[in-house]
Amino acid sequence: MKIRVPKKLIEVALPLDDINAAAAREKSIRHGHPSTLHLWWARRPLAAARAVIFAQMVNDPGFEIGAGFRRGVNKKEAEIKREKLFDIIRDLVKWENTNNEEVLNRARAAIRESWRETCELNKKHPQAAELFNPEKLPAFHDPFAGGGAIPLEAQRLGLESYASDLNPVAVMINKAMIEIPPKFAGQAPVGPLVPGDHQPDLHEDWSGAKGLAEDVRRYGHWMREEAFKRIGHLYPKVLITEAMAADREDLKAYVGEELAVIAWIWARTVKSPNPAFSHVDVPLASSFVLSSKREKQVWIEPVISGDKYKFKVRTGEYPKEIKNGTKAARGANFTCLMSDAAIPGGYIKSEGLSGRIGHTLMAVALEGNRERVFLSPTLEMEELATSASPSWAPSALIPEDKRSMFTPLYGLKTFGNLFSARQLVAINTFSELVREARNKVLGDFENSQNLQSLPYNSSQYADAISVYLSFIVDRVIDRHSTIATWDSSPTKLQLRNTFARQAIPMTWDYGEGNPFCSSSGTFGSSIDWVTKAILKLPAQGNGTAVQANGQTQDISHLKVVSTDPPYYDNIGYADLSDFFYIWMRRSLKSSFPALFSTMVILKAEELVANPYRQGGKDRAEKFFLDGMTEAMHNMAEKAHPSFPVSIYYAFKQSETKEKGTASTGWETFLEAVLRAGFSIVGTWPMRTEMGNRMIGSGTNALASSIVLVCQKRETTAESISRRQFQRQLREEMPLAMEAMIGGTEGASPIAPVDLAQSAIGPGMAIFSRYESVLNQDGTKMSVHDALILINRAISEYLDPDSGSFDPDTLFCDSWFAEYGWSEGPFGQADTLARAKGTAVNGVVEAGVLESGGGKVRLLKWQEYATSWDPKQDHRVPVWQACHQLILILNQRGETDAGALLARMPELGEPIRQLAYHLYTLCERKKWAEEARAYNELIGSWHNIVAASQEVGVRDQQHTMNF
Repeated sequence: MKIRVPKKLIEVALPLDDINAAAAREKSIRHGHPSTLHLWWARRPLAAARAVIFAQMVNDPGFEIGAGFRRGVNKKEAEIKREKLFDIIRDLVKWENTNNEEVLNRARAAIRESWRETCELNKKHPQAAELFNPEKLPAFHDPFAGGGAIPLEAQRLGLESYASDLNPVAVMINKAMIEIPPKFAGQAPVGPLVPGDHQPDLHEDWSGAKGLAEDVRRYGHWMREEAFKRIGHLYPKVLITEAMAADREDLKAYVGEELAVIAWIWARTVKSPNPAFSHVDVPLASSFVLSSKREKQVWIEPVISGDKYKFKVRTGEYPKEIKNGTKAARGANFTCLMSDAAIPGGYIKSEGLSGRIGHTLMAVALEGNRERVFLSPTLEMEELATSASPSWAPSALIPEDKRSMFTPLYGLKTFGNLFSARQLVAINTFSELVREARNKVLGDFENSQNLQSLPYNSSQYADAISVYLSFIVDRVIDRHSTIATWDSSPTKLQLRNTFARQAIPMTWDYGEGNPFCSSSGTFGSSIDWVTKAILKLPAQGNGTAVQANGQTQDISHLKVVSTDPPYYDNIGYADLSDFFYIWMRRSLKSSFPALFSTMVILKAEELVANPYRQGGKDRAEKFFLDGMTEAMHNMAEKAHPSFPVSIYYAFKQSETKEKGTASTGWETFLEAVLRAGFSIVGTWPMRTEMGNRMIGSGTNALASSIVLVCQKRETTAESISRRQFQRQLREEMPLAMEAMIGGTEGASPIAPVDLAQSAIGPGMAIFSRYESVLNQDGTKMSVHDALILINRAISEYLDPDSGSFDPDTLFCDSWFAEYGWSEGPFGQADTLARAKGTAVNGVVEAGVLESGGGKVRLLKWQEYATSWDPKQDHRVPVWQACHQLILILNQRGETDAGALLARMPELGEPIRQLAYHLYTLCERKKWAEEARAYNELIGSWHNIVAASQEVGVRDQQHTMNF
């Protein structure tokens, strides 16, 4: 008996603009966001994860129409119900509603209602008892859990949540987010009060993870104080003397005060390549600027005397050459401070590989009164730093992947090489204190008077606290390596973190931070970040995080599955996370021996296409394709049959070119999904970049990931011919495209910037519903070839020549594609105009073309008249109407644009289709600024139409009253 599966909302429509806006906004949220618990690369926004899981689980109201399940629901009723689901999503994705129980309960109720509906449809199924228990929702699983956003949001929506990953660091992050908080929810803290804290009331609220967070704060404070007792002498304050302030007005207010150091700012050095100065270690400084604040510029002046030099901190406007330090060009190219001789990258690499790269102190940043104060370095400061003697340094080799691991090229080959001696002493101390704090938790737990009949013991609680304490240490480590540079920008004046991007770069000047001061990146601030993140975790339901291979795991059995798998060759998670693993292992190995059994993370099974690891590009692609196919097949076979599987894919490699949207990684990933037995029933672009990255330089910077909605392909699926596939594209793509640019009820139209990726969905839905598409020679059509045909269908739909556009618009479009806004020869324009059924003079008369001196030029929309009235113009091409609308939108806003549209309502649909087409054309030609105007018009389309309808109603009422 076949399972009756209602179509889910995610297969039909989403309020994509609302989801994308919330996801983009989330990038600017800091305090309390789970991403601040521990760094992870390419973590999905909570808003997107929450919306996708919800839409994946609720039935689309339209499934009742003509689907044979139930009768009596008309289209209008379905639209009203769908709009209610959209409203839930709109509330659900807002950051301020992350823990809003009223909003979450509405979402949970909708999920349960859909589940009961599905159970009712299948109550006579032979496996009903196993598959369709209306009293218990299916559990959730993410087999590539990574940073944990997806399983966390499943738990927040009321599902029992399972997270698995091969990477031990990812497993620990997921334990900290979904497994530990619910287990210890409601637990009062057991640690001693921090000095200065008030005694908690006996009835104080310790609900959720509040008690857990409080204990992390208390033991974190104990660790900081204990560490300072042991190594505080390595981080002394600096006494500001009269001599220091003699020529520094900014220091006079601090004379006699001791100021805490924020950072010591160093430059790496090499021996000068000039024979006359070959005994001198010269600095490799990428900048001598300490503060670029306009009102308080501070910089380093190198003072040369004979064959020696020193650094002196100066205030006031800095000379232009100071900005680039001794840097000569991009990469490892510098100039000798002593002789101006070139220091090329090859020379620096040779010196580094021979162990001859040193370092010199350039300046010191101090904590002033709500400001940064900078000092010239002293010999005593440098000697104190070099006197530190670490008891241990990581000897694990940094993988020599030249795409993301750059330090081995310069002799920094081990993870221990990434830290100064003083940094190693500090991190060793903090790591040891995690273990000591665990023992302290054990004792305090046993002595606590508030613990009765708990389902866990002291050892389990101590392990849990240790996890978060190790995360605090990892946050410190991220800012306290010699890869962390000083940020001199006006709003920062602080240390950058090691992982400013998904790589370990080589840096030349770096900041060595003080973990005991009050600046960002210190131990104290890290306690604050971690505890605030814990407080935002749901801490309810059940969660489990384990280490498992996605290709062989069986956790997905009868579970709802949503996942964010590795992105072809974009990120080597295992290589990068060794940076944290080696330290985490020192702190947590005794508590989690199975997870930390190896010196470094095992990398052979990691599902990424890595040429250096897998023996070349072709082998890497095959490794990824075979492994991902196996992992996807595993999901297809095990996932609960009542729900589609949602799969995120990062689209960062893709480019929209003349042939369409494609990339090696994207094609290989799609190939794996289809080989695994999935049919793709939808693709949704999730916009997770900041709003100021709306238009990239011709690339798809906006849609940083795509969600594939997949169903297990029917076992009865047949094969079809290439010709049949093309015919189905011609028949089905126009309807799908119309739905996308028109928008379903309650959902905004797909923005032009996202259309290329979204439109692949219906095309791949056709391609993937069959066992195969056969070429004329009987071979199976590849995903690459299918994408070419799909992209061709998209272009044909958007091409004005295929629609009912007027001749003037057809001429303008073809001319624009060739010349943009530039001039071109009259003769060529005359020939083109005749071919399109118009004349150059006629297009000039329409007010969109300029002609003279044997040249013609399309007028830019900024050159159009703002007083234009389509009712008074006897020749109104769609081209003109579209660009007049853009002009009014930009100058006067949506309301006035709506009033203009109300004067030409019959042109609304052609204008919109032309805007989509012109956006796609501009994107492919990398005309970013031109593309922006068309994208913004479509982005405002709903509001413009609404405004035009209001004008129409007012006009009608005015006529009736008259």
